[in-house]
Amino acid sequence: MRILVTGVRGQLGRACRDAFSSAGHPTAGVDLPEGDLAEPDTAPRLIAEYRPDRVVHCAAYTAVDRAEEERDLALAANTTATENLAAACAETGCAITYLSTDYVFPGSAADGYGEADPRRPVNWYGETKAGGEVAVEVLSVPWQIVRTSWLFGHGPVNFVRTIRRLLAERPTVAVVDDQRGCPTYAPDLAGLLVRLAEAGARGVFHGTNAGVCTWFAFAREIARLGGADPERICPCTTRDYPTPARRPACSILRDTRLAALGVGRLRDWRQALAEYLDWLDRNEETAIP
Repeated sequence: MRILVTGVRGQLGRACRDAFSSAGHPTAGVDLPEGDLAEPDTAPRLIAEYRPDRVVHCAAYTAVDRAEEERDLALAANTTATENLAAACAETGCAITYLSTDYVFPGSAADGYGEADPRRPVNWYGETKAGGEVAVEVLSVPWQIVRTSWLFGHGPVNFVRTIRRLLAERPTVAVVDDQRGCPTYAPDLAGLLVRLAEAGARGVFHGTNAGVCTWFAFAREIARLGGADPERICPCTTRDYPTPARRPACSILRDTRLAALGVGRLRDWRQALAEYLDWLDRNEETAIP
């Protein structure tokens, strides 16, 4: 397959480019310098230029809190851009994989969400990503919507690098302990996207590393594996740490469709975290700033 990855400078886009290339699929990547997908002419031009068999659409506006103020920008990047790309794929018969988020759900379900559960976002970022899902799920060409959560990987900003930095700067770090989800390592998710594409799977899928934790437990594991005292990570509540965007209390994504398809689950998030921290220890000085 010829693959075109959007958002290739992001942590997932970069991982997807590497994973598809390693699997033997000719892969190209684009990001904003190659064109703004919110502009109506960009997607048709890129499809015509690269002639992909599948577009893996990782490009997104992901600043969850800032989206509450920059509503038009988030809507353009997440909904309008996806609508334009979906239309270009429909016109040419190109398949599309759209990366979405746990934030399309309200977070009130105690045991998380399955692929068929109704969308009901509680913040603007989630609304704009849900709009992208709507644009993709009506297509007649082969399509996939893959929702993920709590992503970390090789890139300038993620929760793991933030906690490491705060531990170097402060004696203690407060982290919320009443939000639950599934940390997901970008290279692991990228490998799953390759398998889904190769299987020709169609529909909605949930892709996260195995296991559930709170942000607090995630941070303590980062500290422990990094050689810092986990007791320096202190629990707090969402109410103690208010943010402009409301956060779902439960972001667990149940991956029942992967099992039905025979695609294996991703490894436990702790194993993935240990691998990533080892990589950071060896490469952080030269990692993306």
